[in-house]
Amino acid sequence: MLSQVLLVSAPGKVILHGEHAVVHGKVALAVALNLRTFLRLQPHSNGKVGLNLPNVGVKRAWDVARLEQLDTSFLEQEDIVAPTPEMLEKLKEVADFPVDCTSHERPAVLAFLFLYLSICRKQRALPSLDITVWSELPTGAGLGSSAAYSVCLAAALLTLCEEIPNLLKDGEATNRWTAEDLELINKWAFQGEKVIHGNPSGVDNAVSTWGGALRYQQGKISSLKRPPALKILLTNTKVPRSTKALVLSVKNRLLKFPEIVGPLLTSIDAISLECERVLGEMAAAAPAPEHYLVLEELIDMNQHHLNALGAGHSSLDQLCQVTMAHGLHSKLTGAGGGGCGITLLRPDLEELEVEATKQALIGCGFDCWETSIGAPGISIHSAASLDTTVQRGLDGL
Repeated sequence: MLSQVLLVSAPGKVILHGEHAVVHGKVALAVALNLRTFLRLQPHSNGKVGLNLPNVGVKRAWDVARLEQLDTSFLEQEDIVAPTPEMLEKLKEVADFPVDCTSHERPAVLAFLFLYLSICRKQRALPSLDITVWSELPTGAGLGSSAAYSVCLAAALLTLCEEIPNLLKDGEATNRWTAEDLELINKWAFQGEKVIHGNPSGVDNAVSTWGGALRYQQGKISSLKRPPALKILLTNTKVPRSTKALVLSVKNRLLKFPEIVGPLLTSIDAISLECERVLGEMAAAAPAPEHYLVLEELIDMNQHHLNALGAGHSSLDQLCQVTMAHGLHSKLTGAGGGGCGITLLRPDLEELEVEATKQALIGCGFDCWETSIGAPGISIHSAASLDTTVQRGLDGL
């Protein structure tokens, strides 16, 4: 059993191309976003299990002795345990939620308890520990914050229980697990996502686990050869939207105008495939200026298609107009109707121009981050990096 402090981190995600078309069997490209969720696990012997989520105001603790007295026969299965309604009802009893419990707290706590009890159930005794999780990702913005949380929990608990190795060697600041270990992390994280979302696609946790870029089509997920990290601006318009309502709206438009909307979806599919081809070229050799010009054209075309599908919003139009005034190209990412957009930053851009664009977007009332896509997946970090990373995360809350 692990005795020292453990620190892991996992990225969020954005959809590069394929929004809405993916619902109708087309290809979507999802990429890891280098805004990360961090988890610090501290083993101890005080007989308690603590969960601290400062971003959403959660601080809970349970007695290990009480958890060990539970009837956990509903978890006694081989290999990976999938959550059932019966399990979740029992976990709600264990969680003992206060009356004023928030909508963010319930799924986060249930996912933690589910993964803790499921992964640690093979141990002679349930471990006593404190877990703190904080994130650079805004919640509810379609950026995979819950998946990054589940991936961090799975990786940390599997390491704690020695189901996967603690890879760090002396002098190393960070490291990543083998493909086999990542597969196990991803399988458990997917179960955590089921606790939170019910019926997730598995894309978000896969991107957060492996990083880089993934192709998704009709339930099949495959990793792309890792392209260079592309610098972007990520902008949150802060306009709330309903993914379910937007997906239904596109479906209704397809039913109403099949000969118009069908070709749009086929064209979005072609954009995804062309982007996949260009990213493959960029991964195989040094990226050239022409690659970025093609990526910008694809971004513009896809944004127009998404507007034609009815997924646009005046806030997203404003985002595109502001960035275009600075010679930059943007599109929505996710369901649309508000939410977030991404802006590609070419390598030859002056920092002053990037900063001017950011300030113009902030002046519109948006939140804006300069970051990158194609980031590494779940990673383990050393105690030396832990000190600065923990402080940076906690100072920002």
